[in-house]
Amino acid sequence: MSDTAIRLDDVHLTLGSGTAAVEVLRGLDLAIARGEKVGIVGASGSGKSTALMVTTGLERADRGRVEVAGTDLGRLDEDALALFRGRTVGIVFQAFHLVSDMTAIENVATPLELLGAPDAFARARAELEAVGLGARLDHYPVQLSGGEQQRVAIARALVHRPAIVVADEPTGNLDETTGAAIADLLFGRVDEVGATLMLVTHDPDLAARCDRVIHVRAGRVNEETAA
Repeated sequence: MSDTAIRLDDVHLTLGSGTAAVEVLRGLDLAIARGEKVGIVGASGSGKSTALMVTTGLERADRGRVEVAGTDLGRLDEDALALFRGRTVGIVFQAFHLVSDMTAIENVATPLELLGAPDAFARARAELEAVGLGARLDHYPVQLSGGEQQRVAIARALVHRPAIVVADEPTGNLDETTGAAIADLLFGRVDEVGATLMLVTHDPDLAARCDRVIHVRAGRVNEETAA
């Protein structure tokens, strides 16, 4: 098995069309080792979040190779890509993206149900207890604070024990104190699961908690620094 969890080779991506077309990724090269935590930083519009989207298969590269957990995503059709993502990748978004008419436990159980796990709700309960929400299982997102919603989102991202966790500004919608607690939780749970973490953030202090920081500028890696 390769020691590389994520590899992007000469990846190009243009979003929009015609006069609105913008070349967001312009030959991006990136390699992340298994078990490594890497922070991706850069100015707005630099391509850092788009790199995350390409890595998860939520956007497809126009050119170049995207390999995640040993799988060339360019070779997968949409159904195979969705299945791969469901089994292999956990995603934490800035805006939580919980299903509003599902309770916390239903939100967390859903990825397991999609994979056909017979013990989806038992595993979801255990994961919510692990993120400190054992007393909030039956609450809907509107009944939860922002920090609690992000705890649910982290539980949902990790409940299926993914090899890869990607997080896009996971503390961006939270106040400083809550954000620090969520960062502690995310890093702690990733360690416990043994996953690789790709973290997109504008916060240099959050990025510095990673093993390595990659600076993206104009759709390319500009520099790398040890955190």
